[in-house]
Formats: sequence, C-alpha cells, structure tokens
Amino acid sequence: MIDLKQAEACAPPAPEAARKTLLHEFRTILEPLNLAEHFPTPQPLEVELGCGDGSFIVEWANRNRERNFLAVERLLGRIRKPDKRGRRIGLTNLNLVRIEISYFLEFLLPPASTEAIHVYFPDPWPKVKHRKHRLINERFPALARRALKPGGVVYLRTDHGEYFAQMLTVFRADKSFEEVEAPAELAELTTDFEREFNAQGIPTNRASWRMTGA
Repeated sequence: MIDLKQAEACAPPAPEAARKTLLHEFRTILEPLNLAEHFPTPQPLEVELGCGDGSFIVEWANRNRERNFLAVERLLGRIRKPDKRGRRIGLTNLNLVRIEISYFLEFLLPPASTEAIHVYFPDPWPKVKHRKHRLINERFPALARRALKPGGVVYLRTDHGEYFAQMLTVFRADKSFEEVEAPAELAELTTDFEREFNAQGIPTNRASWRMTGA
C-alpha cells in the first residue's frame, strides 16, 4: 500500500509552493546576475526598468508565459505589490530585483541578455537642476546596446512632453537604433498610472527603438 503522506513529502513542490517570493535575494551586487538562477525554464528575456506597482509587468508576464521577465524597482513598498500579485497567479516567469535602476543596467544585467527593455513613466525630474538624474540621458542608449541582444527593442512611455523630446534626441543621435512601431498587443496594455493620467486628459507619449547593430 502506498503511504500518501510519504509520497507527498517526496514529491517535488508545486511552483506556487516553491516560490515564497519573486524577489531576488542578492549574494553579491558586485557581479552580473546569473539568470539561470532566476527562472526554472530558459526562455527569451524582457526587462522592465522601474516597475512601480507592477500593473504592467504582471499582466504582460501572465500573457507571455513563454518568456521570462525581470522587473526592477528601488522602493520596497512598490515592489511588494507585483510580488504578491505574481505569486497569487502562479507566475514562474517573473523575477523582481530591488535595487537602483541605473546600477542594475550598468553592472548587474548581463551583456546581450535581453530582447526588450521597457521604461514606462520614469521620474521626469522636471526642475532643470535635477535633470541630470533622469534615467533616459545621453548614456542610456549605450547601456541599452550593451544589454540587448541583436534586434532587441527599447520601449518608452512618458506623460512628460519635454522629457519625451529628450528621449527622442538621445536615441536619434545613436545610429545603432532605428525607430519602430510597438506590437499592437503591447501598445494596448496600459499601466494603472497611465490610465489615471489619460482619464485626466494627459496623453501618453510613446516611442520604440530597435537595435540595428549599425
């Protein structure tokens, strides 16, 4: 006779039970991440820089289970929300990293590792003296080139017109990128923040840039 309790104890844990958190636990921040440790299945990777409350990345990962997703956010209060949501729907293809975004992109994301970088509504730092803190600056296209696989795409959204003009300027100055249209299924998926602003009559500025290798 089979001992059911013994069989259950020996059986591999279900994904939901095995993942008590989607948050990455750092052993070191001095070396690039080993992506094989993050996901049970090797799949194409996409990255969101600044996931906020996770309203975009959880839904996008749920719709695209054949891809893996890394979402980066500095604030613990925010990143706890996608952790809870992702575990509740059993996502095994989403991992969350709590760290400064610029540091992650420059030092922790392995070279040529991702097929897409999503940056939606980054802090616009509207005061002139603070604009040096903007994520999308003159250095960003080079950092994106390093992280992307050939043909990889950077997807940008912002409600801030002047910041959007800066985004266009820095990418148009880099001949390794060409402007492209975002896929319809991606363009139609909006964030909670975006829907709130659109309801107030504030439009979303969007641009997508594919790395050509030129």
